[in-house]
Amino acid sequence: MAGSRRLTPINARNTSMVIADQIRDRIIDGSYAPGEQINEANVAAELEISRGPVREALQRLNQEGLLVSHRNRGVFVVELSSADVAEIYEARAAIEVGAAWTLVHGEITVLKATAAELSAIVDQMQPFIDRADWLRLAERDLAFHTAMVAATANSRMSRMYATLAAEARICMANLETAYYRPEALVEEHQLLVDLLLGGDWAALEAGVHEHMDTAIHDLTQAMREQADENTGAPIRA
Repeated sequence: MAGSRRLTPINARNTSMVIADQIRDRIIDGSYAPGEQINEANVAAELEISRGPVREALQRLNQEGLLVSHRNRGVFVVELSSADVAEIYEARAAIEVGAAWTLVHGEITVLKATAAELSAIVDQMQPFIDRADWLRLAERDLAFHTAMVAATANSRMSRMYATLAAEARICMANLETAYYRPEALVEEHQLLVDLLLGGDWAALEAGVHEHMDTAIHDLTQAMREQADENTGAPIRA
């Protein structure tokens, strides 16, 4: 499932943020595996740039929680546990409920335009489901939720959500499949669109929480099964 791990040489005029974006993408798509060390000198050589901006980029990703630094050992891609998954998706639910509240109590034109954008993303999911392309499906899945938050035009909310979305992609990218019911994804996401437009706030709030609770269950189960396969132990129910 991992993508190409090759980084693209960049012009020295670009900033450490550009380097961080490239490394973040490689972490998210699974090219850098959880627990893998990222060597500053190797990255600088591959990008054909000095080590200073690379060091700044790694520090930025460390602050985002995508990398962890161990004294006298180096910098490593974060390894997420089932407890981390629960925290990530509970935090996502809190932000998405806040975003939904902002949208349904804001301008109707913004709400309708957002619903149309979200429905268009839902329509893009089915071809990836048909091809069992879970990496691209995960990208569309998170694009849906990111677009809903972005529609609030709250830059701080979007900034917080971006880190959570990146962590969620790490969870998904390193599993054979993060979806136990892929055939239901289109219906589940379209339901959220319908609830946004439906005017029943209680149902919408409950729908967001149910969607995230389902993701926690499925990802935790997938992580457990993968761990059992790796250790040769029988898969638990």
